[in-house]
Amino acid sequence: MKEPVATGSLAAEAYEFVKQRILRGELPMGQVISRRKIAAELGMSFLPVSEALLRLEFEGLLESRPRAGTRVRIPSREDVRGHYIVREALEVQAARLFAEVATADERAELQRFAAEVDGMPASEHSMYLPAHEKLHHLIAEGARCPALSIAIEKTHALASTWYCIVRETADQMPVRGHEQLVDVLVNGRPDDAAEAMRDHVHRGMRNTIERLKPFFRIRKAFGRTYFRSEKRQKQQLINPSTWN
Repeated sequence: MKEPVATGSLAAEAYEFVKQRILRGELPMGQVISRRKIAAELGMSFLPVSEALLRLEFEGLLESRPRAGTRVRIPSREDVRGHYIVREALEVQAARLFAEVATADERAELQRFAAEVDGMPASEHSMYLPAHEKLHHLIAEGARCPALSIAIEKTHALASTWYCIVRETADQMPVRGHEQLVDVLVNGRPDDAAEAMRDHVHRGMRNTIERLKPFFRIRKAFGRTYFRSEKRQKQQLINPSTWN
């Protein structure tokens, strides 16, 4: 009876290890994942590592092909649009409910935190991404709907991998303006809050699609090719800006 518990615990450890490396950008999109290396780093067998990778694949962070292996998922344009359609439905409803039922303390905390998030350097992924997720979580919590809060939390994990792309110009910066958004949620009518969040999500989608264009081209050209050579991965996957 003890073995399943131990295996489950190890799988959870491997899951968090790989997930955090993806979210920090240490495993970029297109990077092939080696079960052997992960198992060796963590000092465990292949079984819990395989379970962890299957879970990450189910969540959309990884993709795999028979006899080719597993890699960090390279999204298509349709993947991104679909993600933001779902996110719009969830977050617009959360904004509307927040404007209706949030307490004065929750509104004050959200305003304070929005200013903090907008003041963070986006290049500091380890700080900015968790803070950005927490801000949207605070909105969902103030909506008084636990199921909605859980659903929103799940959508943010996938999008975080897209924020880890190196940005070379100022117009590639992620969507800001959280203070303006929150001001409407705190002081505006529910309908105004919903429209403000809808606009925020739409701008996020346009920004993400623009930054991912090189990866869309990579997926189209090499969608079924998994590069195992680190040199080849760096040339074609990690540095997509070299593409025309």
